[in-house]
Amino acid sequence: MSWNSELDELARRTAMAEAMGGADKVKRQHDAGRLTVRERVHRLLDGGSFHEVGALSGIGEYDAHGAVQHVTPANCVFGRGRIDGRPVVVVGDDFTVRGGSADASIANKPLMAEDMAAEFRLPIVRIIEGSGGGGSVKTIETKGASNLPGGIGTTRGFWRMTANLAEVPVVGLGLGSVAGLGAARLASTHFSVMTKTSAMFVAGPPVVARLGQALDKQELGGADIQTRSGAIDTAVDTEDEAFECARRFLSYLPPSVHGLPPVTACDDDPERADQMLMSAVPRERRKVYKMRPIVEAVVDRGSFFEMGRNFGRSIITGLARLGGQPVALLASDPFHYGGAWSAEACQKAVRHLDLAETFHLPVVYLMDCPGFMIGLEAERSATIRHGVRAMAAMNQSTVPWCTVIVRNAFGVAGAAHQPAGRLSLRYAWLSATWGSLPLEGGIEAAYRAEIEAAPDPKAKLAEIEERLNALRSPFRSAERFWVEEIIDPRRTRALLCEFAQLAEPLRTPGPARFAMRP
Repeated sequence: MSWNSELDELARRTAMAEAMGGADKVKRQHDAGRLTVRERVHRLLDGGSFHEVGALSGIGEYDAHGAVQHVTPANCVFGRGRIDGRPVVVVGDDFTVRGGSADASIANKPLMAEDMAAEFRLPIVRIIEGSGGGGSVKTIETKGASNLPGGIGTTRGFWRMTANLAEVPVVGLGLGSVAGLGAARLASTHFSVMTKTSAMFVAGPPVVARLGQALDKQELGGADIQTRSGAIDTAVDTEDEAFECARRFLSYLPPSVHGLPPVTACDDDPERADQMLMSAVPRERRKVYKMRPIVEAVVDRGSFFEMGRNFGRSIITGLARLGGQPVALLASDPFHYGGAWSAEACQKAVRHLDLAETFHLPVVYLMDCPGFMIGLEAERSATIRHGVRAMAAMNQSTVPWCTVIVRNAFGVAGAAHQPAGRLSLRYAWLSATWGSLPLEGGIEAAYRAEIEAAPDPKAKLAEIEERLNALRSPFRSAERFWVEEIIDPRRTRALLCEFAQLAEPLRTPGPARFAMRP
């Protein structure tokens, strides 16, 4: 006896699964300029590395004799594979089967994918399109009852989805219209990407129209909306760019909190001194300058990977390497609010510091902060509350820390440039300046009576400003050891690479003291 007939049925059922929603639905997906879920998985992973789990799951149709006629596969594809030789879990929505909605899903599939990532301590990449296994009003009819949100399975799924943020790297790729549960899965990640033709929303245009808001998908939840709100980190033109972003992000991180970030070979001289750094910051204090060229000049060439560029724009966040060592990088951007910390910038900083703490990444901060944002809008957005939360995140961190004061360090936000209560390294450029308040505006407040009583108030203001400028020289602070080192900007890379080497033996695998939140 042999098992050939069963082997034939296995092959037949496998072919049904690989056909997904059928040739017409696959064509519609391609005509819309989108790949199918199986094409996406294979584009993301190393060639031939995908090991699928649960391919045969779905809804079967049988004849009177119990022979299978057709199986509509579940609209979730998941399994294990490799990215740059490193194992990962990948789970994707199949939009060709009922648009990814709940009445065509098997809830245990995406849940098992999350469990597999946690138990085997592997990164997970979620490829999301549609409602991600979420609701549809048709579900009432197909299931014969109305689902009560928060059942045991749903609750456990939400718990595992967010619990993984404290365990393994989680990446979300939004590659179509993403709504409801799918939006929650995309937002509940360490790094999220969407294509510029995609959209994400809690509820789509037909539902929102009931509120009297006639909006199309892009107007409601397009890439511009979601990256500026901070819900999504990055928007790209093509799906292949999204896959490359996922691969790059994961290259800086360990497989889980129980490992350490990988060190790569580096052919960029740690002693490289870029002459442009001497003229990067203008002498005229009211002139802005570009911070990103400074970042590129001090990290390993081509290693800076920026995240969240359109949100909280006075702070630049990303990952980089120094002598091959991965680090989390913060940098001020004086092109936006002069580098002042807005409520959004503070939220962005908290999330990035949580990422660094979770995955044992040393922090480098290139600072030019004149303080917190001020004014009516700053007060309406609770800037100070978000600001002290960012300061708390900084002080709660345990990873090694190095700050380079490029220009400004003023006020309460100026104090938030290194963790309190523990050692960190700090350097100041020749262009650095600091104080409780910037002289601009502060003189008028502190010396108001003297200025108003002077025969020539403008001349008196200039006289006081000149006197105070002489006293605020960073060299006077160095005399008192209020700043440890003032450096030639061209030495920045060498000192940061040394910091990364000093930090390497201090990195300790294991869970962080607190769980990261979305």
